[in-house]
Formats: sequence, C-alpha cells, structure tokens
Amino acid sequence: MSRSIRVMFVGGIALGMHAANAQEAAAEPAMQKVEVTGSRIPTLYTDGTSPVVVLGSKDIKVDGLRNVESLLNNLPQVFASQSGNVSNGATGTATVDLRGLGSNRTLVLVNGKRLPAGTPGSPAADLNQIPAPLIKRIEVLSGGAGAVYGADAVAGVVNFIMNDSFEGVQIELNGSGYNHRQQNSGGVADLVAARAAANPSQFNVPGNKSLDGRSKDASLLIGSNFADGKGNATLFFSYKKDDALLQAERDFTACSLTANTRGFACGGSSTNATGRFTNAGDLSAANPNAGKIYTVDAKGIPRAYVDATDAYNFGPTNYLLRPDERYGVAANVHYNLNEKTRAYADFSFHDDRSDAQVAPGGMFGSVYSVSNDNPFLTPEMKAALGVSAPGSTQNVVVQRRNVEGGGRDSVFTNTSYRMLIGVKGEVGPWQYDIFAQTAKVRFAGSSDNYFSKQKAAKAMDVVNVNGVAQCRSFVDGSDPACVPFNVWKAGGVTQQMLDYIQIPGQQFGQTEQQIQGANIAADLGDYGIKLPGNSQGVGVSFGLERRVEQLELRPDGPSQNFDLDGAGGPVSPVKGRYVVKDVFGEVRLPLLENKPFAEQLATNLSFRHTKIDTGVSANTYGIGLEWQPVSMVKVRGSHQKAVRAPNINELFTPSGNNLFDMDEDPCAGAKPSRTAAECARTGVSSAQYGNIQGSPAGQYSYLAGGNPNLTPERSKSNTLGLVITPMKNLNLTIDYFDIKVKDTISIVSPETTLNKCLDTGDAQFCSQVRRDSLGTLWLLPSANIVGTNTNIGSIRTSGLDLGVSYGQRIGAYGTMGISMNGTLLKKYEVEELPGEGTYDCAGLFNGAGKCGQPRPKWRHKLRGNWNTPWKVDLALTWRYFKDVDLESTSSNPQLAGTSQPVDRHLPSANYFDLAATYYVTKTISLTGGMNNMFDRDPPLTSKYGTGQGNGNTFPSMYDALGRKLFLNLTAKF
Repeated sequence: MSRSIRVMFVGGIALGMHAANAQEAAAEPAMQKVEVTGSRIPTLYTDGTSPVVVLGSKDIKVDGLRNVESLLNNLPQVFASQSGNVSNGATGTATVDLRGLGSNRTLVLVNGKRLPAGTPGSPAADLNQIPAPLIKRIEVLSGGAGAVYGADAVAGVVNFIMNDSFEGVQIELNGSGYNHRQQNSGGVADLVAARAAANPSQFNVPGNKSLDGRSKDASLLIGSNFADGKGNATLFFSYKKDDALLQAERDFTACSLTANTRGFACGGSSTNATGRFTNAGDLSAANPNAGKIYTVDAKGIPRAYVDATDAYNFGPTNYLLRPDERYGVAANVHYNLNEKTRAYADFSFHDDRSDAQVAPGGMFGSVYSVSNDNPFLTPEMKAALGVSAPGSTQNVVVQRRNVEGGGRDSVFTNTSYRMLIGVKGEVGPWQYDIFAQTAKVRFAGSSDNYFSKQKAAKAMDVVNVNGVAQCRSFVDGSDPACVPFNVWKAGGVTQQMLDYIQIPGQQFGQTEQQIQGANIAADLGDYGIKLPGNSQGVGVSFGLERRVEQLELRPDGPSQNFDLDGAGGPVSPVKGRYVVKDVFGEVRLPLLENKPFAEQLATNLSFRHTKIDTGVSANTYGIGLEWQPVSMVKVRGSHQKAVRAPNINELFTPSGNNLFDMDEDPCAGAKPSRTAAECARTGVSSAQYGNIQGSPAGQYSYLAGGNPNLTPERSKSNTLGLVITPMKNLNLTIDYFDIKVKDTISIVSPETTLNKCLDTGDAQFCSQVRRDSLGTLWLLPSANIVGTNTNIGSIRTSGLDLGVSYGQRIGAYGTMGISMNGTLLKKYEVEELPGEGTYDCAGLFNGAGKCGQPRPKWRHKLRGNWNTPWKVDLALTWRYFKDVDLESTSSNPQLAGTSQPVDRHLPSANYFDLAATYYVTKTISLTGGMNNMFDRDPPLTSKYGTGQGNGNTFPSMYDALGRKLFLNLTAKF
C-alpha cells in the first residue's frame, strides 16, 4: 500500500470524489512507516489517536474553489474567519478558525513546518501564501495537538502537504464567475425600489447577472530528477486575479437592513450625503433651537433631519467580494547524499494585493465653531444654529458623507518570503530531521479618500473677506493652502475643496520568523525493546526547537494621530520580539497485539516544555489510546493539556478607539429603556437624559489595545472516537470532542460592561464607560467604553464529528462512492466574567452581539461520485447548515433580550454542487462545474455586524454571490 493511499484514510475518513477508489490501488511489496499529522513517530498504523480529515488534490479541483480559506470553510469543523468576503474589518489576509476558537488558536503547517504570522496586525498565518495548485492534500486535525506542535495548536492543526517532487511540466488554467438571478429575498428589492423613486442616487435594484465576480488563475509546475535519480528539483509559478463585486450588484445587499415589527427596512448611517448638523449650543433666547438636528437642500435651506429618509445607504459601495491580485513562486530541491541521507531546501514567495472598499468617508461627528460671519450660511441656517446676531458663534456637530470623493479605500499588500534548508535520514533504526527556516512578511497598507480632521477644522473655520469665503488660517497666514469647505448646501463641495481636505494614510511593517529544530525518532523494537507479545517495538521521538517571532508596524502620523476621519480609530505603532525554546518528546507503547478482544492496543504519550523569554515557562502534555478489539472496530481517544502565552499584539498594541456593534444605547433616544438613575451611573446628566442621540448604524466606540499584564491561557481537550469498518470499502467514524480554554485572552464585551454598570453601579464597570459632552457613546472622539485585552473566564466547545466513506464497483459501469463529513455542535459555552456563569451559543448567532457568526448545531458535507468507464468522473455534493436563532431568544439572562420577529431566526441552508472531470487524454483533463447550482440566496438578517458579517448576511459562511461556474484545464507533459 502506497504512502499516499494510507494517509488518505488517516483518522478513518477521507473526503472527496476519489476516496472510494483508493482501496483498490495495487499494494507495494512492503509497507513503509510514515509520519502522520498529530505525531512525529513513524508508524505502520496511520489511524491516529485524534481524528484527521483529509482533502486530496482531486477533491480540491472538484470543489471548484481556488481560495484556500474557502476550501477549508466548507468543512464542518471550520468556522469562517478572514476571507475575501470581508471588507469592513478586513486585514488583507485569509485565515482558518478550527472549532470557532479563534484563528490564533489554530496552527497552520506546510509539510509539517510552521507558517509565519500573516501581517503585523494579526498573528494568524495567512493562507494566501499557500498556492492551491501546488497542494497535494490537506490534513486537518481538529483536536488539540499542543504537545506535538506547540501550544497555539489549542483547537488543532491544518497541515498542507505540498507537491515537492515532480517530473515533467504541468500547466493549470482556471476560470470562474457567478451567475445570479435577483430573487427579492426578504422583500429587500421591493424596499429598495420604494426608496429609489425619491433617492435614485443611493437606491437601485440591480438586474440579473450573467457572470460577475470573475476569477482567473494560471500556474506552471516544472520538475526533473537529476544525478541519476538521486535528486529532484521542482519550480512553480502562479498568478491569480479576482474581480471586485459590490453590494450594489445583489438585490438583497442593495440597502443596509434594519428591522421593525413589520419586517426588514432600509436603514443607514446618520453621517449622510446632505449633512446632519446638531446645534450643540446651550438653550437660550438667542439659541432656541439648541439640541435640534438639521439637514439642508441645494439652496442651503435647513429642515429637520429624519432618520427614516435621510440616513445614508452605506451598503451598496461596500465590497461583497474584494478584488485581489496575487503572484507566487515556489522552488523545492532534494538530493540523496547517500542511501541514508537526504538534503533538502524549499523556497516560497508570494505577493498579494487586496482592496477593501467601504462607504465614503467624510465628517463623522466633529464639533466645529460656526460664526455669523460665514458667507456659506443662509439666513435660515444661521437662525437654526443660533448665529443670527452679528459676531455670534455656535458649536455645531457636523456629519457629512464625502459622496463626491468616493468610497474609503484600504489597500493591503503582503509580500512573503520563506526559506527552509535541512537534512534528514537514518542512522541505524533512528530517523532524524534537522532544519532551519526563515520567513518574512512585508506589509504595506494605504487608506485613501479620508478627510483630515486637522484640515477639516481649518476648512470649516470660515470668515467673510469682502463677501468671499476664506479660511481663517489663510487670512492669518498659518495655512496659505487652506480652501474653505462648504457643507452648508447640497452640491456645495468642489474638487478644489476635496484636494485640500483629503489625505492618505500609510502603514508599513513586517513579521519575521526564524526556526531551528531537530527531531529524532525510532522504533526501539530494533533493539529488542518491546512489550511481551508485540511485534511492534516501543516508538519514541525527541526533539528541540528554537523559534524567534518578531513584528513591527509603522503607521504614518495621520494614522497614528487618528487624523483620518471615519477610520474607526487610530493605528498605533507596534514592535515586539520574543524567543521560544521547546524541548519535546513522544512515546508510543504497543500494549497488546493479536489477543482476544485486543487485536491492537497501544498508547501514545507526548510532552513539551516551553520557555519564552517574556518570562513564561510551561509544560504541555498529551495522552492517547488506540484499542482495536476486533478487526472491524477501533476505539481511539486522547487528552491534551496546553498553555498558550499571549502574542505580541495581545501584549503590546497601544490603546486607541475602535468600533463595536450594539443594538442600541439604552440611555439614548427620547424614551430611554433605562431609568434616569441607572443612566446617571454611566455619566448621563439630568439635562442629557431623553436627549441623547443613538447611532443609526448601530456602531459605538470602545477603547481597544494590548495588556502587558496578561497571563497565559490554559486549555484541555479530550476526544473519544469509534472507527468501524463493517465491510470492504465502508468506513464509519464517530468522534466526540471537548475543548476548554481557561483564562481566555479576549475582551469583556463593551455591551456587557455597560449593562453591568447600569444594573449594579459597580465602579469596576462604571469607570470604564466614558460618554462625550453630548452624552453619546459614539459621536465625538472622547466617547468610548474600555475594552482592552484581559484574561476573561473561559470558552468551551463540545460535540460529535461523524464520517462515512463508501465505494463500490458497479461492473462495467465504473465505481460509485459516497463520503460524508458532519459535525454536531453540542456546546459553545463562554464565561465572559469569572464567577458570573456561562452562556451557550450553540445554535445561536448575533453578528452584532456576543455569539458572533452563526454556530449551527449540525453541518455536513455529503458527496456522491461516479467514476465512469467513459473518461468522465461525476460528483454531486450537498452542503447543509442547520437553522440558527438570534441570541436574544435564549433563556439565558446574559443573552436574553428584545428582538424583531424577522431577525429571530435564520433558516437552514442547503447548497448542491455539481462537477465533472473529462480526461481528454492521459495527460490532459478538463474539470468544470457549478456550486450552489440552484442559485440560493443566503439567509438574511440585520444582525450581521461587521467582520465575518457583511451585506446583511455572513458571506464567508453561506454562499452569498449566487451560482458559481468554474472550469479547470490541467495538462501534463
């Protein structure tokens, strides 16, 4: 049996179109010991003590997905993380999140070696560095593996096995796009059409799409043996380009949804296209309109601002699919110095440029002093603002979209270099691997179409010079370039004004990683060290590793100083470095063999001691057990304990304002839901009570940042599984998992802090709530709720993984097979504050709340395949997500709350994919297909939040773009 075929069934289950044929391959004369993901000990037994799911290269082609994160997101064990569907909150990277425990708790390996941190702003590995055409298979171990690979493998490991030994030339060409019929899901198209009559510039119902969101990529793989077959060199080049797709191109994302008792409605942002002006002065005879809010028409005549019709529809200009352009190069070479020794080297390079566009920027609530002398003001506006009297001035909160300048554009460029050299071989029964790796990711980011707050302050300070509007700073000579900005009538902004007030923001940085490691392993049976009655000896593996991680982020002045209006918060410089030293070992003990009710009984013990120069010293261990009472049944289980130290970002990121989602400020509005006494605990004065503005967009400010006093996380994971092979070509697996992380490094939800203050008046919480001079938690820069990193209580998730793989020859008609991978989520419990109890998010969601993205209790991927004798292979796949409820419907008091009926439930989602491969010749094949073949729209909600939520849904999880058509050509020479 070949190595590739044996590994195909690691953990008892393989996914994909071609799994059914694997068992029919011809066996080699002798079995070889192999190392599988989850252990460093080479063994003949490829069923490990922890479950591993495998995706092969043919499965990847059939999936029709060229983004690695999308391939992984199709697995039930994976929750959506950073992807090309994230725009607001994007990092420009792609990450993987096993079990929903966070991408920083999932370890990513390439051929068993670590990837570096993806970007200075995120410690998680960037999957964009991994070229899909070069993947031989993906092994996903979704139980803890901290003792084997390091404590950041709390949730598990994703190991990409690459094609690093190739002979010949292979060319791959891929193309795809989305075909979509607008379906008026949720009645959103009707809502947009109703608003379009009065506001066609912001509301348009898109037509049907024949093909958009196009993607194309090409790759070239060249390889050859040399030195009479002693060595092999492989060279790989790739190019990939994804087109942008705006939310304006789908009817269900053509407006930003809110909800009421009647259903969905088109909402928006109070920072609107014609301006929103709050008279922030004190009530007096000269200023009877204090506290009132206005907008203006094209003549500069003010009228009362109305949320329902004046809020800005920010959705259509956001990307639903980010544009991306990527170049990649990889080179691999190995040479057998002798029969027992191989030298090897790997090099990889990628350059990725992605663009995250969100709604136009502008002025997001700064206070400006407006004077009677401003010639832009009409007499009616002067009266509204209380500056009719000569020489009078008034403070005004100005909110206005930069619709003239276009969307805010964040461009991310990540360029990575990774080099690995090593030597491995055998000395007697001992196998060794000694290596050194260095990796670096260079980051460059730009933020365009933002207003400078400093320049805006000058441009809004306008005086009358002989009937001409001039900046005061121009008149006094402090800024001769200043151009007065006219927000006081619709259409009053000129290009000259924009040229002055708009500035770019720039960020640069890098992450670096150096690793030196050595590992030795042996079957001590060669020394006669065996337990009585066993043919297999005791297996051992020992190793040591030294790893240096460092990163630096260097934002420019405007980014650091929060001068970019609408940026959400300042970008602070970060610089840090730490050194990790690990010593680790494993022992595999075959206990019984070929005994009654014990054809095989073995245990695996693993241990790792970690020392970090930040002062952390920790021990991690694992225990595994395999018991095969009869040939068709195997029981497996594992227990892992790990300690994860905080990373550089978690420790040292300077504090600065950011945004969080919240349904409402309970102290805002004309009729607050909390009493005056309760609101006073959060800083609301008696005069402010009943007069505080809520955020129409549901976004509020919190103070984010690192914490040098963080302590390490502690985790325990347990798995218990059953593998059954009742007949030839049929494998059944069921595995229980239970992972708990204590002292979790996270933040206390700002909403929790606010509610705790309202409920108890405890200074521990009330001191963290800071309202601005208007009483809001969002409008002015001084408003925030402290939400810096801390060690909260715990996270615990548990459930069952189920797998089926079956293949059957059907005579002259080829072979048919079926494979299924499903996950039953029993618990996803969070203890946010120690001692305050837990809440369970299994089966719940709230992108704008605590539970985040949907966590369905059942997900599966079921595939049937038919490998015909007519050079055609067919595959039909069913992807299923069980329905979920809004977290506020829970009976748990930490989650329970009010909600609108239309938001309380997301229905189940069913997607069917069809693919076919035609073998034109033995060396040329065509694969084509369609994903989401029935063009189902995703479930919709107004509680999608930001990040994984985008466009009124969760597009990294559900199919949000329509029917995907794809075609692949592979030619080998």
